[in-house]
Amino acid sequence: MGRDDLTAVLRSGPFHLALRAAIEARGLALQRIQFRLAEQGLHVGVATLSYWQQGRRRPERQDSLRAVSALEEILGLPPSALTVLLGPPRPRGRGAGLPAGARRYAELIAPISALDRILADLDSPDGRLHTVSLFEDVEVGPDRSAVRRRCLHVVKAHQEVDRYVTIFHGDAGCDASQIHVVPVANCRLGRTRRDLPEGLVVAELLFDRTLRIGETHILEYEIRDGSGVLCRDYHRGVRFPTGQLVIQVRFAPGVLPVRCYQYTKKFIDGPDVDRTELTVTGHRTVHMASMDVAPGISGIRWDWE
Repeated sequence: MGRDDLTAVLRSGPFHLALRAAIEARGLALQRIQFRLAEQGLHVGVATLSYWQQGRRRPERQDSLRAVSALEEILGLPPSALTVLLGPPRPRGRGAGLPAGARRYAELIAPISALDRILADLDSPDGRLHTVSLFEDVEVGPDRSAVRRRCLHVVKAHQEVDRYVTIFHGDAGCDASQIHVVPVANCRLGRTRRDLPEGLVVAELLFDRTLRIGETHILEYEIRDGSGVLCRDYHRGVRFPTGQLVIQVRFAPGVLPVRCYQYTKKFIDGPDVDRTELTVTGHRTVHMASMDVAPGISGIRWDWE
């Protein structure tokens, strides 16, 4: 690309095309750019740089914006040449851009310090989309552990977004290294982060394009757990008002609980708000189906004896 072409795209944008053109004009590999940024104390992954120039993500956090300013110098651009193309920052902070009634993770689950760290590391798009409907099928194996969870998930964007981040907190005593997120349809696996002491797995599920505001997307994925630890409960934390939530639990032949309950609560450690006994069918399943679900905890628990 010639200098005139670079000048034109710097004038018109968008940011990702201008960044790509500047990198091509400078002739630097992304690994070299990453090294130059690290020399200034700015730690940006090669994958992140690649996403920025592809338009799959945009720099928003303060450390990312500092990196963009450093890139202008590294790429031989005038000050603010790239920064100005980012425009005003997207809404942030509690409740920013969220549907009415939305809840934060910290308001739903027991404090997990690792979760905030992991979401920050992934520059999570949390809050840019919400669930329209979710069907979850949980398989309990012969050893009474939950070996597989299959999710059919319909989401809707209320900000531009190109991925969904799924958060899985395993049963007590689980081995998070044995828990894997597997894309099935309409998504592909991005970065995965684990916290072994907490039994926590967080993974990106990438779409094939950026959703515009108001667009919906269907994705299907599984979470497979080879830990083999006893499971007595499966629940879902609901952060946003959700149109439909269905959870089905399937038990292996000869491994049936003596009692099952559907329940809801406001917080993971809070008391049950509602509880209804469920009957195991001849197909060895129980399920709950809720419409217009308010933020909180919804799930099924069972007694083995």
